[in-house]
Amino acid sequence: MPLYEHVFISRQDLSNAQAEGLIEHFGTVLADNGGKLVESEYWGVKTMAYKINKNRKGHYAFLKTDAPAPAVQEMERLMRLHEDVMRVLTIKVDEHDEGPSVQMQKRDERGDRGDRRERR
Repeated sequence: MPLYEHVFISRQDLSNAQAEGLIEHFGTVLADNGGKLVESEYWGVKTMAYKINKNRKGHYAFLKTDAPAPAVQEMERLMRLHEDVMRVLTIKVDEHDEGPSVQMQKRDERGDRGDRRERR
């Protein structure tokens, strides 16, 4: 089956438990349609670059899935209809990266950044 990665942003006034409950809810939607949720990450509340529906912040969640296209389409449809979900992004990937996503890695593990305090 094809592999997908999804990121969705939910409203800032939800509790952490409610935002993580959305991950479980959409995981069951995939399972009901013949797919499976490989891995999920809750990134927390982050400030957005611009307002969406009068919200400056949102709960970010990341899903790695292994599902047929109709299951992904159904999950996306339900995400767009859900009143707590503001934005959805889905991409098809050849393979899932091992370990945590870049957002979850510690700053010092990312490399290529150097120490910001060391200026010329």
